Amino acid sequence: MSPQVIPDALDRLIQDLTKLPGIGKKTASRLALNILRRPATEARELAAALNDLHNAIQLCSSCFTFSESDPCAICADLKRDSSLICVVEQPGDLLAIEKAGNYLGHYHILHGVLAPMDGIGPNEIKITELEARLNSGIVTEVFIATSSTVPGEATANYLIDRLQNRNILVSRLACGIPMGMDIKYADRHTLARAIESRSQTR
Repeated sequence: MSPQVIPDALDRLIQDLTKLPGIGKKTASRLALNILRRPATEARELAAALNDLHNAIQLCSSCFTFSESDPCAICADLKRDSSLICVVEQPGDLLAIEKAGNYLGHYHILHGVLAPMDGIGPNEIKITELEARLNSGIVTEVFIATSSTVPGEATANYLIDRLQNRNILVSRLACGIPMGMDIKYADRHTLARAIESRSQTR
């Protein structure tokens, strides 16, 4: 029986890091060794930050983004246009659009896209909550900014069908985003152009 090369504590950290998206065993090992080489105080600070994460962060009850306050800073900003809602898949997409710097409305985060093969239908993402917001009568435009992937397009088309009988303008993210690209990876200039030239669906 060969001796154990990697100490148990280090191996546990490597295994935990591989659970993160895009992190393979090699990258996880490099990160774990880097943490181990740093002063113990830095490791404890990282552990404390991870421990506090779920205690400090909650979902905004209006737009469902991650926030330390409820409502979040964007929903609470009286300078933002509350009659315009941008619908995105994930909080990371909100951050990407904010970096573009030319959108001043509110948001609605679906927390996913329709994927029937994976058991994700309309009830598994926050579509009902979106419709409840529209019932207030304040919203005049819904700007759908899902990614141009197959699930993103399917979700956008489903939303368009659900909203077609409402007296609300429905627009979509337009030119500038290549097909098959997740919008969180687009640069801010491309996103800015896509926002400015968004197209009406009906």
